[in-house]
Amino acid sequence: MDNSKTSGYLWFICLVSALGGFFFGFDLIVISGTISLVKAQFGFLPWQEGFFVSSAVVGAIAGTALAGKLSDKYGRKKNLFLAALILFISAMGCTFASDANSLIFYRLIGGFGVGIATLVSPLYISEISPSNVRGRMVTLFQFAITVGIMISLFSNAAIKNFSDAMIASGELEGMFGWLFGSEPWRGMFLAEGIPGLFFVLMCLLIPESPRWLISNNREQEAKSIITKVAGEKRAASQVKEIKEVISEETSKFSDLFKGGYKTALVIAVALSIFSEMSGITVVFFYGPTILEKAGLSLGDSLGGFAIIGIVNVVFTVIALWLMDIAGRKKLLLVGTVGVIIAHTAIGLLFLNNYDSGMALVFLMCAFVAFFAFSMGPIKFVIMNEIFPTKVRGRAVAIATITIWVCQALLNQFFPMLREVIPVGTIFIFFAVILLPQIYFVLKVMPETKGMSLEEIEQYWKANSNENKGTELKSAKA
Repeated sequence: MDNSKTSGYLWFICLVSALGGFFFGFDLIVISGTISLVKAQFGFLPWQEGFFVSSAVVGAIAGTALAGKLSDKYGRKKNLFLAALILFISAMGCTFASDANSLIFYRLIGGFGVGIATLVSPLYISEISPSNVRGRMVTLFQFAITVGIMISLFSNAAIKNFSDAMIASGELEGMFGWLFGSEPWRGMFLAEGIPGLFFVLMCLLIPESPRWLISNNREQEAKSIITKVAGEKRAASQVKEIKEVISEETSKFSDLFKGGYKTALVIAVALSIFSEMSGITVVFFYGPTILEKAGLSLGDSLGGFAIIGIVNVVFTVIALWLMDIAGRKKLLLVGTVGVIIAHTAIGLLFLNNYDSGMALVFLMCAFVAFFAFSMGPIKFVIMNEIFPTKVRGRAVAIATITIWVCQALLNQFFPMLREVIPVGTIFIFFAVILLPQIYFVLKVMPETKGMSLEEIEQYWKANSNENKGTELKSAKA
């Protein structure tokens, strides 16, 4: 098979899987456009409003916790399909919810689907991609998150503006008028359902992970898939390498807390914590509110926020290009230093009462840019390539749950902190908490650029025993 066809097939598979990231991003933002509308319609009590916002995160934690074991037992493809189906059902359920309780219920199960997708999508991509493009392909997941965020931003704004125009004209008859006119929050959720159905259908067209197939004694199926992805010449040697590593593998879940695998787990969890404690979720969820505090009008703050969303997409595209060229460590080091500088500048701007809203937009764009080509994608790349095949799903689940827990805590406590601590001080805190990551990247995290998953696994095995300290080198070097 020629390289163009092979490359095209791989891109198709990875783009379909990356739709899980699209829903992560879309769901993160769609809620911000519906809160005030839903609260006004259903008369939410404070606890209901809080749970309406956080229910998806609660569902995501549960979905991620179960997805690790389910994906190891039943395969990556089946779990992707399950996630897509749940996301579609959730979007339709929210669209046609008759009361507050049913709306919260469908948000909860939607979060469950997002949790499964957040774990399985990058895991699947890492297992099906050749080592020379694996970083780039897993970065597609983060790219899809940014696209989901941007489309949700513009979708919410467009539907709200359309609703205002329909209300002004009095044309609110029929289901269309109900969904996009009198109750536009329903239209916002419906906008998530359309790509949800597409995701369900596309999941039927992708193959199972070849590494999972080999670990479950389905070698011929795996070889056929690897041939399509990497070409016939590489298929035989790759199948042999995977079989050898899996045949030697005696990894149990408890092994994740011993030796070299324990270090791998610490790396994955630490990257997840540092990424979320950078404040990225706070910026995207409360961005317009933060910009308003700097003196921008609501309209200008929404416009500035849209610019930030575009910057997020653009610099994630840059990460797609650089990930397998510059490597993980260099990108993460540059990105971390850049985020620290941007946060420090934002903090000083607020603390000195400098009332230039556009300066704040520029600095927030700088923060998002540095995050988008480093911390954003790299945590997913690393956590999905450093664990043994047989426990990879459950190991990645631990790191992914860490992301959701940090996200839930920040979303819950930022509004309260904002009332008692100056916003500038909070951003200085974000900068300070990232300082240890510089040491972590330089001294603890290995470079995995160009390594096959089997080579990385052998590295951790070596560091579990008397060969501790062995450098990570490609067998092809």
